[in-house]
Amino acid sequence: MNGRTALVTGGGRGIGAATALRLARRGADVAITYVRDEAAARKVVAGIEATGRRGVALRADAADPAAQADAVARAAGALGGQLDVLVNNAGVGVLGPLESLTLADVDRVLAVNVRGVFLASQAAAARMGRGGRIVTIGTCMTQRVPGPGGTLYAMSKSALTGLNKALARELGARGITANIVHPGPVDTDMNPADGPYAEGQSAMTALGRFGTPDDVASMVAYLAGDEAAYVTGAEFAVDGGHAA
Repeated sequence: MNGRTALVTGGGRGIGAATALRLARRGADVAITYVRDEAAARKVVAGIEATGRRGVALRADAADPAAQADAVARAAGALGGQLDVLVNNAGVGVLGPLESLTLADVDRVLAVNVRGVFLASQAAAARMGRGGRIVTIGTCMTQRVPGPGGTLYAMSKSALTGLNKALARELGARGITANIVHPGPVDTDMNPADGPYAEGQSAMTALGRFGTPDDVASMVAYLAGDEAAYVTGAEFAVDGGHAA
């Protein structure tokens, strides 16, 4: 990926941070977005720069309809004017019984997880040439919802599977690919492997354990690279067998 440029939304922590660093180690210049934790984002940028690549941290709230296109424009401008790779990683999860979910919850989750991904993809595609890559982070809950409480989150992420297929069809003639990665239980600060619900989540996987952010990042990096030039419109489970 030497000389290529990438934007990873929500790249200040977890899967996003691991992905940003993996892309940089493969030779890409990488911009990331964050919402609140500037210190964490700056730490990721320092890690990117330690590989000898350019790194940029941009504050952007994916719930703001103007923020995603603006982040794409700023990322491209900071990295030389073109964007080669977009990783749609920013997302929120609101879990709870159906009757407890408010209209504000619905609006927030759909704004970030669906509208924000669409707008970022739309803006990035306009700047991509042949060989462009769009990789979206979904969830194992699009394939198997193991219990109650995930209605809103599963709905929002399931919308991305349709978007991904449509992007692949629309952009394929331009040599741009679009794929989606579905993580299973992954050890992050939002869902730690030693958290109160971890034992049950681990038991639902075939491997009996949580994954790591690097497990997901490795798949994203493959899809973002030249090796995956003939892979598009596809879904990839990195879930330890959660859907098996």
